[in-house]
Amino acid sequence: MKKNEKYSFQSETKQLLHLMIHSLYSNKEIFIRELISNASDAIDKMRFKFLSNEHSDQKYRDMYIRILLDKKENKIVISDNGIGMTKQEIINNLGTIANSGTKSFLKSLNKENKKNNQLIGKFGVGFYSSFIVSDKVIVRTRHAEELNQNNGTLWKSDGKGEYTITSITKKEYGTDVELYLKKEEIDFLEDWKICNIVKKYSDHITIPIEIQEYDKKNKVFSWKQINTAQALWTLEKSKITDDQYKNFYKHITQDMNDPIIWSHNKVEGTQEYISLLYIPSKSHWDIWNRDQKKNGLKLYIKRIYIMDNAEQFLPSYLRFIKGILDTNDLPLNVSREMLQENNITHSLKTSITKRVLMLIKQLTKNNSQYQIFWKEFGLILKEGIAEDTKNQEKIAELLRFTSIKTNCIEQNLSLSEYIQNMPNNQEKIYFLTADSYATVSTSPHLEIFKKNNIDVLLLCDRIDEWMMNYLTDFKGKKFQSVNKIDDDLNKIVHEKSKSNNSLKKINTLLLKIQEVLKEKIKKVQLSYRLIDTPAILLIEKDAMSTQMSKLFMAAGQNIPPVQYIFEINPNHKLIKKISNLQDDKNINIWIQILFEEALLSERGSLDNPNDFINKINQIFINS
Repeated sequence: MKKNEKYSFQSETKQLLHLMIHSLYSNKEIFIRELISNASDAIDKMRFKFLSNEHSDQKYRDMYIRILLDKKENKIVISDNGIGMTKQEIINNLGTIANSGTKSFLKSLNKENKKNNQLIGKFGVGFYSSFIVSDKVIVRTRHAEELNQNNGTLWKSDGKGEYTITSITKKEYGTDVELYLKKEEIDFLEDWKICNIVKKYSDHITIPIEIQEYDKKNKVFSWKQINTAQALWTLEKSKITDDQYKNFYKHITQDMNDPIIWSHNKVEGTQEYISLLYIPSKSHWDIWNRDQKKNGLKLYIKRIYIMDNAEQFLPSYLRFIKGILDTNDLPLNVSREMLQENNITHSLKTSITKRVLMLIKQLTKNNSQYQIFWKEFGLILKEGIAEDTKNQEKIAELLRFTSIKTNCIEQNLSLSEYIQNMPNNQEKIYFLTADSYATVSTSPHLEIFKKNNIDVLLLCDRIDEWMMNYLTDFKGKKFQSVNKIDDDLNKIVHEKSKSNNSLKKINTLLLKIQEVLKEKIKKVQLSYRLIDTPAILLIEKDAMSTQMSKLFMAAGQNIPPVQYIFEINPNHKLIKKISNLQDDKNINIWIQILFEEALLSERGSLDNPNDFINKINQIFINS
């Protein structure tokens, strides 16, 4: 008798099983789709193994997924002759969710979204959906490389915390999943129901899906194919419904949400390939984790599955794109390393990148849909400004911003719209970066622009400062940060100081400020851009910006302090008051407070906030 080895599920797996069994999946039929999808993946891997080892085409054609319904035992058996699993693989795959983000995912669930069945697909743990309808699940498997029939493995669990593993004899390689249904789920034992579910979710799978039939007259069992088993992307577009496109997307991505848009293209000529590209409606949970190699297309060569996540065909800033690429131009034995160096790969990457950018541009015609896209993937798309200089202008056309005139946190203004709305005498695209919308939208740098009805782009995403170092112009218009010196600004605003103070008093104050602040500033000068603010800090044209210096410091880089130009507003009541003071000590304190106020507004922080508070308190006491 074979010995049973007992194991406990990983703690995160236990939590996930509990959620799935009691509340997570509202659409129970999904378990059929998930198990068929797993079987399909196993057969794809087996197909590749045949190609690599030069097995005969006969075995390749004989692959199948079979569904057996047993009403006597209340069970469903889904079998495949795919690659199978070793004992260690079955422990890794079915006893553990091998995913560092699972714990944070589980913590993020609240009572409301625990009922949302879209979450599981993101974590690739669809096998556990079996326990929604089953009291017990048994898996029998043998890996294709295990030539000894006695090296099969049986996995069994009721989904409550433990599972057992037993060595068994299994004549054929592949996997059988037996689901012993709960009493209330016996509807799934009806042939018509299973056929409808397969037609709905898995009709496009290229492997025959068969269901067992019984001929009562001749008293024999036979297998009947219930799917068309034709690669969806090889069909004519006119013969594919939107629902079929959506279901295919869900099959290849395990995403429960519909995609926003897709593009299906067949290219013939110097290159021969078919691409089916999707833009999801939700970003993947680990899309910012660059160590995860899960961002790419499914690669097929001459209709034969080769690999998942072939990231070589898309630039990093388009890593949210999902879909398939089927090409006739690459060898069947291609590896990831070969793809990296292959000229055909580079040519395909150029073509597919162009296709994706056209697809995103098409999406801009529907503002509500584009806002969904932008909120999910706008930050990632911004990476393309630096990464893809050849397509920089195309990417820039797709960017969206908020501005003074839009007057809301929503980013829905394009650069083309900004230029179209510019006054005739405006030659530059003005922008300002900061840490938050609240900070950037209330900045004193905007005062003169608001007064003169000149729009300014307000950038508050962390990536924006870095992006603007690469985005220097658009359609012949240069970008200009409004917190840097701009010689052309005066040509637009025609502002001159109309100070009531005498020139002598102003010059005296400027000299005093330079004396008090010394090396803290590069120079002090009068401002023609302030309306309601007494003082402001500016940066030279080519100097490092405040935001960029903050990014470097956050990354642990030692950089020299920013050398600011200190501008004062001679028309402001506070400046007038200070220029009339006689007590040098009070003047010195006021000058330091003015500078630190401007620094706080510009940088968002002070090196010594307590010292700043003490100076303010002194002024209160002396006033």
